[in-house]
Amino acid sequence: MLGIFLTTLATALSLLIVDIVLPGVNIANFPSALVAGLVIGLINGSIKPVLSILTLPVNLLTLGAFSLVVNGLCFWLAAAVTPGFAVKGIIAFFIGPVILSFANTFITNYFVERNLIKDSEASSNPELPSS
Repeated sequence: MLGIFLTTLATALSLLIVDIVLPGVNIANFPSALVAGLVIGLINGSIKPVLSILTLPVNLLTLGAFSLVVNGLCFWLAAAVTPGFAVKGIIAFFIGPVILSFANTFITNYFVERNLIKDSEASSNPELPSS
């Protein structure tokens, strides 16, 4: 249970970093970031695998580049259902999930190094976005 909370917290902190770095991503406040982190985890665990399988032929033709579109759709969908979280513009659509993934990896590794969560929880948790 603590692992899920810390992973959601890592995603929320990563979203705040994306908000600072990328002008097209806007997060109203920290509670909105927490809700968005939870929604991103739910979308990445349920909808993203289905989208990835459905777009597998296109992804193979583009040598994996279409996964940026799938990540962007999931990122945009999370923003569409979360109040206080907005994604505006094509740059934020494509670059936002990439920055989120890097920041989330860094923060999650920090939690693992401090023994706050187990390495197996961090690697198997569907809340971590992948690009």
